[in-house]
Amino acid sequence: MGSLFRSEEVALVQLFLPTAAAYTCVSQLGELGLVEFRDLNASVSAFQRRFVVDVRRCEELEKTFTFLQEEVRRAGLVLPPAEGRLPAPSPPDLLRIQEETERLAQELRDVRGNQQALRAQLHQLQLHAAVLGQSHSPVPAAAPTEGPSSEKTPLLPSPGGPHQDLRVNFVAGAVEPHKAAALERLLWRACRGFLIASFRETEQQLEDPVTGEPAAWMTFLISYWGEQIGQKIRKITDCFHCRVFPFLEQEQARRGALQQLQQQSQELQEVLGETERFLSQVLGRVQRLLPPWQVQIHKMKAVYLMLNQCSVSTTHKCLIAEVWCATRDLPALQQALRDSSSEEGVSAVAHRIPCRELPPTLIRTNRFTASFQGIVDAYGVGRYQEVNPAPYTIITFPFLFAVMFGDVGHGLLMFLFALAMVLAEDRPAMKASQNEIWQTFFGGRYLLLLMGLFSIYTGFIYNECFSRATTIFPSGWSVAAMANQSGWSDQFLSQNPLLTLNPNVTGVFLGPYPFGIDPIWSLAANHLSFLNSFKMKMSVILGVTHMAFGVFLGIFNHVHFGQAHRLLLETLPELLFLLGLFGYLVFLVVYKWLRVTAAEAASAPSILIHFINMFLFSRSPTNRPLFAGQEVVQHVLVVLALAAVPVLLLGTPLHLLRQRRRPSRRKSAGQQGEDGAGLLDSPEASTSENGWGSDEEKAGCPGEEETEFVPSEVFMHQAIHTIEFCLGCISNTASYLRLWALSLAHAQLSEVLWAMVMRVGLGMGAQVGVAAAALVPVFAAFAVLTVAILLVMEGLSAFLHALRLHWVEFQNKFYAGTGYKLSPFSFSVEDE
Repeated sequence: MGSLFRSEEVALVQLFLPTAAAYTCVSQLGELGLVEFRDLNASVSAFQRRFVVDVRRCEELEKTFTFLQEEVRRAGLVLPPAEGRLPAPSPPDLLRIQEETERLAQELRDVRGNQQALRAQLHQLQLHAAVLGQSHSPVPAAAPTEGPSSEKTPLLPSPGGPHQDLRVNFVAGAVEPHKAAALERLLWRACRGFLIASFRETEQQLEDPVTGEPAAWMTFLISYWGEQIGQKIRKITDCFHCRVFPFLEQEQARRGALQQLQQQSQELQEVLGETERFLSQVLGRVQRLLPPWQVQIHKMKAVYLMLNQCSVSTTHKCLIAEVWCATRDLPALQQALRDSSSEEGVSAVAHRIPCRELPPTLIRTNRFTASFQGIVDAYGVGRYQEVNPAPYTIITFPFLFAVMFGDVGHGLLMFLFALAMVLAEDRPAMKASQNEIWQTFFGGRYLLLLMGLFSIYTGFIYNECFSRATTIFPSGWSVAAMANQSGWSDQFLSQNPLLTLNPNVTGVFLGPYPFGIDPIWSLAANHLSFLNSFKMKMSVILGVTHMAFGVFLGIFNHVHFGQAHRLLLETLPELLFLLGLFGYLVFLVVYKWLRVTAAEAASAPSILIHFINMFLFSRSPTNRPLFAGQEVVQHVLVVLALAAVPVLLLGTPLHLLRQRRRPSRRKSAGQQGEDGAGLLDSPEASTSENGWGSDEEKAGCPGEEETEFVPSEVFMHQAIHTIEFCLGCISNTASYLRLWALSLAHAQLSEVLWAMVMRVGLGMGAQVGVAAAALVPVFAAFAVLTVAILLVMEGLSAFLHALRLHWVEFQNKFYAGTGYKLSPFSFSVEDE
């Protein structure tokens, strides 16, 4: 957890990998996931790198794997996940995998081809048998067809004479059903009626040889006269892609041919069954061998891609790589290199070198902290060794959300939903879901858990459970004491529907409620006014506290990076401006709560008027001061706040300008740092000693050349920061009033939903006398609306507002978020 508060120290390490052991070393580093490789061949094209042939070989294998995977899916099978932790294969293993893969692919192609050919042949025999088996009755003589349709009636009558001696011929075949009507119409029109056509649908559907789905066919028998008509018929059937088969005129011959076709079909089905059994055996082998091969080749390709980022030594005996590695992982890195290269007789060497650029940010997370760190990283990855807001966000984010979402019932539902996901988080079905909305909820389950828990807490403070007040402790107000001492008569009660409880009357106010808001306020007519005043002041107090905490966190950045001048020239003026104005406002609110009693409530001074007079340097005769010497204190605070602005604006630029004019020896010190930086165990090479300041200082690693100091840019940057901070203190304080607005909106929506649904249902049940039956649909509607509106929509709204308060109002006080993550080379990421 130590690295959660600040990113870990990261070092730049140079690796000398022997050529014979380079593949093994990088493979081992991929299994450990400790280092991020830097590309030393950025100027070299991807097609000109050393291991491009090996990468292409892996890509060709992946294409073959894709073919095998598609064949498995085509057969309706599922590839099981690879079992165990498989290492990247060695080059000899790659040759074996390549040979077996090509053999399996070739077998699949051959078997699939044979299967398709046999299916097509079987389909052809079945169609031929269907044509011969259909009861078409051929007409031996030419006769015009009867029918009312003008399309089937020849335009010219059949002439007599020599045409009566023409021989009748037959064309038989099958056509797809959707083409039958068009084929029949075209035949009659083209042949002018010199034919007789019979179309019938097959009794059984035949399996399509390509798709494997059953499909119906239309068989036809055409009798015609004359050779020219026959040529037309054959051309038309060819255009419609009809299957034409020989048709014997004798009934006995047709029966013999049909029996022969059925026998051939039976033999083909036996051969096809054997082919499919052999195909299932091949697919079984693919199903068993393909998953581990995919993982291994994927790892091998990743290793060669990393090797392509290494440079080659002048002697071509070793590869040189530069990696980012956490300082605490350097011994593990050295041990992994030693173990990987021991078999080759030459050990790989790791040499720590001074960095020339800002190192990446490494913050280790677990299941609990990952979602909170994701909120911070969505704003921007922190700069190297910058204070990380995530550990504080674990508390402040759910709490600010709960301030806007405070309700015991709603918070309990959210808590139980998140708790169910937490308890079932190790089940494979929870992680394997492909629903993006579910993945979002599941990834933030611990965030939802705390949000629900804090909402229960603030719900007890607001004393709201589904908008209803609960009486956990006895109320601090006594109506009986007020009635006894005020002498309320029946006539007074009938004339005054609203009664006032006076806390100044003895025995009426017994003391504050032990925890939260007294439930009697839910019955008061001024309930909304009371909550408005309470929640508005609470929002200001929380907002100023949150922003002041952000400014205080900036102190740790200045101390860590050795920027002591910023403590006096930036942090101190910022605190004077923020606390001198808005911290004083919080003091007035708390002081008035503690000092003003119920007896003085009518003449209590207005904090708002005091705050306005503070800036105008004036006083109001009708608004008495809260304490003695208040005017002097207010004048001093305003003067200090205004005096802090020029210090914040000019202090840091003038200090840096003064430092630059002094003789500097940073360059020589950097050269000494380069000479001193060496082995892994040399503490002088630590990159955190010099650190990285803000943009205008441009501090760097040892050995880095000084950048040009441009005073105008420094003054401009500081001016922007000053304006943003001073105006932001005002706007950000007002922005925290969203806590009051969202909390009030949530409470009122809950009240409206209860009044319009549950209260109506309860009243209807009392009148009709069917309380249980009437409340079932009413409660169902109330539950659905509660989840849809109050939990989902209101919860999302409160989440977004809490997110904005952290990104804009809190993190901009100390968090730059201009870094980049350390992305270690890891096979676990590749497997995902």
